Amino acid sequence: MQPQQDLRTILHHIADEAQGPALDVLGPTIEFITQPSRDDDTALCVLRGVVPAGVTVPMHSHDDAEDFYILAGTQEVLTQHPNGLEWAHAHAGDYVRVPPGTMHAHRNVSAQPAVDLIITTAKLGRFFEEIGRPVNGAPEPPSPEHVARFIETAIRYGYTLGTPEQNAAVGIELPKFPN
Repeated sequence: MQPQQDLRTILHHIADEAQGPALDVLGPTIEFITQPSRDDDTALCVLRGVVPAGVTVPMHSHDDAEDFYILAGTQEVLTQHPNGLEWAHAHAGDYVRVPPGTMHAHRNVSAQPAVDLIITTAKLGRFFEEIGRPVNGAPEPPSPEHVARFIETAIRYGYTLGTPEQNAAVGIELPKFPN
């Protein structure tokens, strides 16, 4: 078998099969291909991310570089362009680089799950460990308490979350929770 065929087989396996226990991170799921380092924030962490049909990851930024190789499905990705934030379509085989400190978002507007290979820092991997909930059966919407814990953890990590107004300006409506 030629090396290129081996690579495609490996990527196909990652796209189609869970890599380990999944964590629900407010809709998308994350599976660790490599575990995040405990003592080096900048060490690489590789994840498999699945964004279900209809799910949006709202605007946010962090000082962690984050690269996505789209393994399956289609997403719209909001990233910084010369004229400001713009949505772009990302399909299987596309590579998306999000520089540190850049506001970004993504959403799956297709009928199929979108699967990404995510390359980022150990720090962001540990953040996902803290906010994620084990996936046990059918996904459940996040509770107001889970959202509050997510926001508190993001602030502690120094991450920036887009405001409802910033999200609305790019076509993202955030869920409303009862008081």
